[in-house]
Amino acid sequence: MAAYKTLNSQDIIVSPLELVKSFSYSGSDLIEPNVGIDRYLGSKLATDLSTGYITPVSQSAIYFSAQQLYYSNYISSSNGDVQAANTQSITPDGVTNGLIPSNAYFNFEQTDLNSLKFWPTGSEHIGVMSVPKAMFGDYIQPNSIIIDTPSGSYYDDGEGRLRMLTPLDGGSSIVVGNVIYEHGMIIYTGGSRTEGTGVNVYYGDATYDGEDAIYGGRVVSDIHVDNFVETTNITMSFSSSFTIYETQYKCTIGESEFNYTLNPTVINNTSNNGTVYDYVTGSYFSPYVTTVGLYNNDNELMAVGKLAQPLPTSRTTDTTILVNIDRQ
Repeated sequence: MAAYKTLNSQDIIVSPLELVKSFSYSGSDLIEPNVGIDRYLGSKLATDLSTGYITPVSQSAIYFSAQQLYYSNYISSSNGDVQAANTQSITPDGVTNGLIPSNAYFNFEQTDLNSLKFWPTGSEHIGVMSVPKAMFGDYIQPNSIIIDTPSGSYYDDGEGRLRMLTPLDGGSSIVVGNVIYEHGMIIYTGGSRTEGTGVNVYYGDATYDGEDAIYGGRVVSDIHVDNFVETTNITMSFSSSFTIYETQYKCTIGESEFNYTLNPTVINNTSNNGTVYDYVTGSYFSPYVTTVGLYNNDNELMAVGKLAQPLPTSRTTDTTILVNIDRQ
């Protein structure tokens, strides 16, 4: 009788399970170190000014980091269209002249549609909201972000685009930034792009209540970006996604296996040769299973499962014990 039994691949079933958890914060919660969500103001020109409530960073570092990671292919394309792919020029005799300047960077695209990415190259500000990895898990759930500030209400459209509601136009929206779901980054770039064109659209010199009319009656300016970052009059909610793997081990005890107990109390200590008590050798004796241990190939104990109550083995049929483990 062996103390171990090898599990084959058909004895192990791994099933992914996606878990979703919702979060909601307001006001001063968004500057609490225990929460971990930080907000940053990015500026191309503010090299000596810091930003961030939890981890101070240079404003220019925020600007150039976001530009390099997420917008480097869109600097010269205000409507978010991607440039032509990298190509090389090869002469008839096989000489390579090198690559032409184009989109040589990976910008973590969130959609196969038009990203509507816009990057301000002047003195305009950008706003960045950073959600910690421990909170969003694998990624922020698309279509789950809702942010309210004094300047307006924002949501993501599920395609990595941050939209601002424009109630003066009956509840339509304009794109004012982008969301990188797997990085937990919400980036407010302004620019007030309209769907399909990606550029600012004004109705001549018309105004609504003193504001320029911009395809929905609202202008996005540095004030909106500043409120996104600096105001305490803010609410923010989103859902996280995290995948765990439910692993099931099928431990089958054959009718002829494990029919002898490993419990040391069956040894008759009064005898000199270490024999067991007579009742253990009887034909009707059946050991009980109380614990299942899972070992690796080096016979190192990796997991222990305790049964709710002792389980007798059978000499006439197989006994199967299912061990379930959730792991990342």
